[in-house]
Amino acid sequence: MTTLASLRASIQKTSHMDEHRCVEQLLTEMPLPSDQQQHTLKMARDLVLACREDRQGKGTLDAFLQEFGLSNREGVALMCLAEALLRVPDEITADKLIAEKILSGDWASHLGHSDSLFVNASIWGLMLAGQILPLEPEITDKTDSWLKQLANRLGEPVVNKAILQAMKIMGSQYVMGRNIDDAMKRSHKDVASGGPFSFDMLGEGARTHADATRYFDAYANAIEAIGKDGRNGDAYSAGADSTNVYSTNGISIKLSALHPRYEYAQKARVMTELLPRIRTLALAAKKHNIGLSIDAEEAHRLDLSLTIFEALARDPNLAGWHGLGFVLQAYQKRAPLIAQWLIALSEATNHRLMVRLVKGAYWDAEIKAAQEQGLSDYPVFTRKVHTDLCYERCTQILLSAPLAIYPQFATHNAHTLAMVLATAEEANEEANGGSNGEARFEFQRLHGMGQLLYRHLHEHLRQQGMHIPPIRIYAPVGQHRELLPYLIRRLLENGANSSFVNRVLDKHMPVDVLVQDITSQVTAHTPYRHEKIPTPPKLYIAADEIRENAPGIDLNDPISAELLLDKITAAMAKQYTAGPIIGGKLIDGELTGGELVGGQRIDGRPQPNTTPQPILSPANPSDIVGYCTHANTEDIERALSLASSAQPAWNASGGYARATILDRMAELLEHQRPSLMGLICKEAGRTIPDALSEVREAIDFCRYYALQTRLHFSDPTNLPGPTGEENQLSLHGRGVFLCISPWNFPLAIFTGQIAAALAAGNTVIAKPAEYTPLVTTLAVQLFHQAGIPPDVLHLVPGEGSKLGKQLLPDHRISGVAFTGSTETAKLIHRELANRPGPIIPLIAETGGQNVMVVDSTALPEQVVDDVIHSAFFSAGQRCSALRVLFLQEDVANDILNMLVGALDTYQMGDPTKLATDIGPVISQKAQKTLVAHIVKLTDEGKLITHLNPHLATQSNARPTHSTGTDEQPPGYFVTPHIFDIESLEKLPDEIFGPILHVIRYNVNQLDDVIKQINDSGYGLTLGVHSRIQAFADYIFNRTQVGNTYINRNIVGAVVGSNPFGGCRLSGTGPKAGGPHYLFGFATEKTRTENTAARGGNTDLFRLTED
Repeated sequence: MTTLASLRASIQKTSHMDEHRCVEQLLTEMPLPSDQQQHTLKMARDLVLACREDRQGKGTLDAFLQEFGLSNREGVALMCLAEALLRVPDEITADKLIAEKILSGDWASHLGHSDSLFVNASIWGLMLAGQILPLEPEITDKTDSWLKQLANRLGEPVVNKAILQAMKIMGSQYVMGRNIDDAMKRSHKDVASGGPFSFDMLGEGARTHADATRYFDAYANAIEAIGKDGRNGDAYSAGADSTNVYSTNGISIKLSALHPRYEYAQKARVMTELLPRIRTLALAAKKHNIGLSIDAEEAHRLDLSLTIFEALARDPNLAGWHGLGFVLQAYQKRAPLIAQWLIALSEATNHRLMVRLVKGAYWDAEIKAAQEQGLSDYPVFTRKVHTDLCYERCTQILLSAPLAIYPQFATHNAHTLAMVLATAEEANEEANGGSNGEARFEFQRLHGMGQLLYRHLHEHLRQQGMHIPPIRIYAPVGQHRELLPYLIRRLLENGANSSFVNRVLDKHMPVDVLVQDITSQVTAHTPYRHEKIPTPPKLYIAADEIRENAPGIDLNDPISAELLLDKITAAMAKQYTAGPIIGGKLIDGELTGGELVGGQRIDGRPQPNTTPQPILSPANPSDIVGYCTHANTEDIERALSLASSAQPAWNASGGYARATILDRMAELLEHQRPSLMGLICKEAGRTIPDALSEVREAIDFCRYYALQTRLHFSDPTNLPGPTGEENQLSLHGRGVFLCISPWNFPLAIFTGQIAAALAAGNTVIAKPAEYTPLVTTLAVQLFHQAGIPPDVLHLVPGEGSKLGKQLLPDHRISGVAFTGSTETAKLIHRELANRPGPIIPLIAETGGQNVMVVDSTALPEQVVDDVIHSAFFSAGQRCSALRVLFLQEDVANDILNMLVGALDTYQMGDPTKLATDIGPVISQKAQKTLVAHIVKLTDEGKLITHLNPHLATQSNARPTHSTGTDEQPPGYFVTPHIFDIESLEKLPDEIFGPILHVIRYNVNQLDDVIKQINDSGYGLTLGVHSRIQAFADYIFNRTQVGNTYINRNIVGAVVGSNPFGGCRLSGTGPKAGGPHYLFGFATEKTRTENTAARGGNTDLFRLTED
């Protein structure tokens, strides 16, 4: 028997199901009979022809999308302009934005293509610019010249105001009103366009608790206004019953608007804080007997939405109310199972549930997110026709349970409309045939869209004498600036080249091509996935790199997340031991036992300086994670001797052999992921997401360097030259490389350094950070297990200053790879320069005074998300972390207010808990240094905010670790702080922790901002947030920085995609994870041979004429 629980489990397991297998299942389930399919096609084609012949009935957006889709740069330019312009408070930046977007397009190519006065007005002057210049023949005949004149006048206020007003006019086409009262008044005047309405409070997800409260109040006020509206219900259709929930206006609610952390990791908070809020709104909706639908959001929130929805359905205080609704996205592979689950929930709770079936609006974001996370497949289909097929299947499921479900089919697609009607007929019930006389289903369209199609549907059904289903209008409510993300989603969804809405009015598109049988379209391509959208694991293979994307884990999936956490817990129950690994054998002083993956152990040494040292967790210093024995003088000498002797044979083994071992190492890292993650969390204090990302990065390093080794270190490169001569260039290892890695990425950087050195043909002596020897010991054991010969790789843990005195001067060291502070890099550099013998390379990646520059066109929500991620995640302990935020003064206060509120929603605590956002800093010394900086700036009156005031106060007063209280967890925690400063000169040194400094700048001072960045001497990472491409280009071209990130966070460089490394005080290069990195570990040899000396130039004499 299928139960709610079993269906829920199936839904979770289907999230990333193989698309081919998923489509195969859909094709075998309840296809429409052939006669119904033909009837559907004919009806849909008739509707398209009727729409095309109706010139007067075209809606504004219908015509706009026909002319400006995503297939031309003009359409993209207008979308970018519309998205950003209404958010720009200063005229100077607005002028630049308008100029860039207008000059980016070939507007003349669109003239006369559209019958729409609005679209032609948009082209002639780009939204009312025709008021500025008279449209005389010399203008209309010479459009390019006219646009240059317009561009030259873009600084004039009248031009800016005209285009700004045009954007507002465009926005008003798709927003019902600035507030619910305006929307209700307009709905009364707009009865002729249909009804009833489902109102939606515009705005993206809440970032702050204040946002959530504001959205809650807006929803509550809207419900009251809708419920008290005297014209609710009977104003929209003849004979409608205002007491019937299906004929009244309703409301759609985004749960992410009611809680700033609406995500699986924060489930406990969501159930405690959000559930009461949505319950209150549901009770209000029940009171007025109106519909309340839980709106669709990104795929990673779905499981949490189902939990909330079930809690509402089971609430006894909501019993007897049939207005509870759920929005189901057909582009998700889970959709048919969710439809079945909703039916089962209805039957279990005696609700008739409203279900709005939509195609889905976050497709591009879902594809990118799955690729970034390395998931097994996408939660959505890669071909639109598969979504259409799934929509058809969900339609059949929903219409099969009329007593349980009231379906609401949201679409602007003629074929989908016809399919729904045919499916309803196939179910042997009339279109209005609920057994209790209620409507069986309804259609829905977006306000401002689809009027033409639905008008002709109405006429078609009237002529056929068929019942006309209710048509509900989804009506956004809010300010114009809040409309833009919604509008852009609509434009992206409907303006895409494959969209029905984009092509329905295109008379050059044959109707029989536009409207085709769904099954035939699906089966025309096999396998059933888009050939140009590889699965996430094959992302790089599709780009002609023979390596797989490192596998990730969906931490928003309850099954995957709980399984991972259980494995990490089990792994951390073991005893871990670290110590020198010399010749493949672990030396662990007086201890025995431990977690040993590869190699052998030598137990016990009499030297007094080799007593195993406890490795403490920075999150709780009373927690001993394991023990480490430091290397002594004899260990180092033996490692040097063995490594030096083994290097020639290792170099001679060839690139292919070394690459094969690195690929095996990647597999072992994947297999040992729970143990590695547990150690990273415990030993380094990194959170679960950080630990997962780090293991993936280590895997990527191994696979990428294996790829580069096969390309460059396997066979010599033949070079051109005169006939009778052979010229070859080959790459070889230098000798013994000393790899010195940091504690903040104890596995990834450690593995990357070693893998690169080994790949190039060097032997390696690895010196890990003192704080994190346990995970590095496990990594070296895995390297040996993968096939690295024991004498080729050695581990020497211990105090850096002591080990360096013996290692750096030794003539057997042929190169050094170092990641750490700039000061330490300089010490190493001086030591190497002073030693006799050959000059050896130092590959150094050091610190940075990393900056982000934000102008007034930037999207505030995105800025806030990226600032928090860049400045405070990993407790700010990344070389790439954000230290200084330059904010254009026109938007500084608004962004800071949002940033302050958003920061307050994050949690510090135990890094092994999924709900923890920010863990500890690495040590008591680091904590004291950071607290001293905090106290200094606080005393100077520079403080803007800090997270959790009670924590900040205690850490300021007590710069040592706490013993643990309800207010402050034990450990070396430093609460995130934000300070105002006047200039970058106030920060001569890097502050390595969760402290952000803010500098406000005037729009005319950009050159001074750039000068401050360059004068700092650092050059590691830089962020730019702007919707003006020229702004980003200007900064990039004039700053001396290694990695620049535009409109995203500045951390998390991906191997092979974002090679990482700085310049000047921030590093020597080449960039880690890039195509040139291995060359820094290699020496080049050229071989030139006079081949004619071996018996004449036979190749020349063998030449023949074609």
